[in-house]
Amino acid sequence: MPSLLCLRGELVVVGKSPDGDSIRFRPRQPELIRGLVNGDRARPSSDGTFQLRLDGIDTPETHYNGLAQPLGAAARDELLAWVGFSDLRWAGGEVSASTPASIPAAILTGLVDVNGRPVAFLAVGGGLPDDGVQAEVDLSATANAALLRSGAAYGTFYASTAPELRDAMRGLAREARTAGLGVWPDDASRGFTLSSQASIGPEGSLILPKLFRRCTDYLRSRNSRETLSEWMGRMGDQQDDEVSVGGAAPVRFRTLISQAGDKIALDADPLDLVFDEK
Repeated sequence: MPSLLCLRGELVVVGKSPDGDSIRFRPRQPELIRGLVNGDRARPSSDGTFQLRLDGIDTPETHYNGLAQPLGAAARDELLAWVGFSDLRWAGGEVSASTPASIPAAILTGLVDVNGRPVAFLAVGGGLPDDGVQAEVDLSATANAALLRSGAAYGTFYASTAPELRDAMRGLAREARTAGLGVWPDDASRGFTLSSQASIGPEGSLILPKLFRRCTDYLRSRNSRETLSEWMGRMGDQQDDEVSVGGAAPVRFRTLISQAGDKIALDADPLDLVFDEK
């Protein structure tokens, strides 16, 4: 497997709003983040923590602009339990107390995304690589793999991730889908009704989180009679990613979406998609 920079530190959730694919991490040597690709994008909070984006996975939203999806809380709780937090108390969408207060962890990372988050493979427990060294990714020991294996997360892949890692994660996601685990029995990305936010909300259709975010923003800012694809085209790179399907030349995400009235479909297998990193 490819090697990435190992950063040792601790996970922190009190006063934070973690979800299934993003959690806050305080590195021992925060200056090392500046050496990552696009490291200048990273901005720590006042307590020295950075929001992570777990590479290769996307879990149903718990609080995208205050809005949520089915199974979002379940994925969040699975991640928190996997890393070792328990007895969590919540207040206003934030963790007010946890046992323990923090957990030693390591991330393997190579870049910072457009939102300022290190894109990382997350591991806890013994046998972690040393801080500040290049280390081979042991995918099986990561939270990323655990959530794909259980079906709690969709596989969502980017060209910035090494092909060997993408292939391995895609295999885990396909096994979970074949077994009917987690999100997969409920996934309606290939055909759903978008009549209102409630139709894709916590009691509505479960769809690929990246598509949920586009649909949510579309409902808020579309013009009269404008289709989702038309709206994405008008919004440009902000909403209309470049994506490769099954290794073919990149196309725009909007070209993979069809619509008839309020019926919308993603006309591609989500696990065949590889998005360009912005």
